[in-house]
Amino acid sequence: MKLPRRRFLHLIAGTAALPAVSRLAMAQTYPTRPVRIMVGFVAGGTADIMARLMGQWLSERLGQQFVVENRTGASSNIATEAVVRASPDGHTLLLVAGAQTVNATLYDKLNFNFIRDIVPVASISRQTSVMVVNPSFPAKTVPEFIAYAKANPGKINMASAGIGAPSHVAGELFKMMTGANIVHVPYRGGAPALTDLLGGQVQVFFSQMAGTIEYIRAGTLRPLAVSTATRSEVLPDVPTVGEFVPGYEASSVWGLGAPRNTPAEIVDKLNKTINEALADPKVKARFADLGGTVLSGSPAEFGKLIADETDKWAKVIKFANIKPE
Repeated sequence: MKLPRRRFLHLIAGTAALPAVSRLAMAQTYPTRPVRIMVGFVAGGTADIMARLMGQWLSERLGQQFVVENRTGASSNIATEAVVRASPDGHTLLLVAGAQTVNATLYDKLNFNFIRDIVPVASISRQTSVMVVNPSFPAKTVPEFIAYAKANPGKINMASAGIGAPSHVAGELFKMMTGANIVHVPYRGGAPALTDLLGGQVQVFFSQMAGTIEYIRAGTLRPLAVSTATRSEVLPDVPTVGEFVPGYEASSVWGLGAPRNTPAEIVDKLNKTINEALADPKVKARFADLGGTVLSGSPAEFGKLIADETDKWAKVIKFANIKPE
């Protein structure tokens, strides 16, 4: 069941119906034991590194260990459901990624409703993707790529990290907005997709910057554009897709969420501590290394971002008729 947008924006302000004094006391003593941060992706990847970075900051400032637990499978749905079923006391958190905003439409029969069952705690980062091609590909700019695709319909292969992955929906959004006829080739992860892109078996990949930046610097991949609304500080000379395709934007918003009915006082305490981290120059630099920019804000602002992203990807999924594997 999909909740109406207004209903969601109302729900993100709702928390457990505990007496105000009890909630305040709970927030003052929180956390009382180690906190789990559930990550729906493998150890060592961008999501895992990001969660561990924030976990270390929270551990040092809140007096309890924030431990990352990688609960992989079903495009992060297993981790999400584990948090949905957890006690709403702030001791189980979820690393929220772009995958959850896609999954809300991609999967018809989930055992939870992400918008209803996960409370936004804090946004953390906006991750940039890069539209990269093999250097042998004739197009050197986005307009040249579009022209080539239209002149050669069905002859360009677009790699992705899997059906419904951010790299997939970013490419489908590009196809939707340009009319380019490109063939989608899904892989089981970004690494094999990159291998085939480097080998010339596929021609284009909307990859997260963290996975491609070293290849770009080495000249073994050619960046045509970044996916964010503004240029990246890491690749300042690379234009945005939106400079040629007005309105295009396909970054991933990351943050932390908690089970529905987690007390607002706990959510606010976490939000405040996370925003302090995002203001730290060392943390900002580390996120830049991961190919993203810090994204601070209130729980309500993060909730609105989630709603906006869910709406956008729902349109793309329906347009492209994307079905889960």
